[in-house]
Amino acid sequence: MALAGSALTSLTTRVAAHEGAVNEKLKGKINHSVCAWCYNSIPLEELCKAAKSMGMGSIDLLGPKDFATAKKYDLTCAMVALSHKDWGITRGWNRTAHHEPLIKVYEHLIDETAKAGFTNLICFSGNREGLDDQQGIEHCAAGLKKLMSYAEKKKVTLVMELLNSKVDHHDYQCDHTAWGVELCKAIGSERFKLLYDIYHMQIMEGDVIRTIRENQQYIAHYHTGGVPGRNEIDETQELYYPAIMQAVADTGFKGFVAQEFIPKRQDKLASLKQGVLICDV
Repeated sequence: MALAGSALTSLTTRVAAHEGAVNEKLKGKINHSVCAWCYNSIPLEELCKAAKSMGMGSIDLLGPKDFATAKKYDLTCAMVALSHKDWGITRGWNRTAHHEPLIKVYEHLIDETAKAGFTNLICFSGNREGLDDQQGIEHCAAGLKKLMSYAEKKKVTLVMELLNSKVDHHDYQCDHTAWGVELCKAIGSERFKLLYDIYHMQIMEGDVIRTIRENQQYIAHYHTGGVPGRNEIDETQELYYPAIMQAVADTGFKGFVAQEFIPKRQDKLASLKQGVLICDV
């Protein structure tokens, strides 16, 4: 109990020490981003201004139509969205019938991503719908391998997100780190990696820090979120993000960590700043 109280005091002190600074100079060990969809009530231009003032370098999950807005504020898009109405979390690469249309969609998105000078493009396994996990790996690998030479040529990394199938995305296939790692091995390209979503993987398997340490070579990007509830990542939830971020930094990771929690508080940007400072180890 004393340890929990000490950790809480440390976290509160860490954040309070930075409060009041409008343009906070961050420590530089973690590259910070934020997922735009969590702040849909805030115009993108305003979110970009706020992100820049907090020392962030990216806005996550933008489509090509919004690239210019991010660039206006000297921000990258560290993870480009799959901006297509027919494809997404539930319908992805684990069905061979999807491969031909998905390849066309992704060739276009790879082109747009490369043209903008960005490097990471999200992808999804799709739902199982009765497909066993080994078949899912084989099907995903078969389709994605057809894109790898194009992605390699354009210097764009396809990044499959690990999501929980327990609470938010029932039946999603890429729901454990081990499954995603096996897919990476099956594809065998440095241009295919994983998006390790800390919120989702805490729900599915826990053991977050050890998993990061053991699989860091397969991880291109991180997302945050408080468990339970996917809200603020402060003392209201069960994960201690400073320790997780230190573990990420210790691996030598040079990519981005994006805040992907849904703020419960009225001042959403204050919650975002708090999340950035908690992760700024």
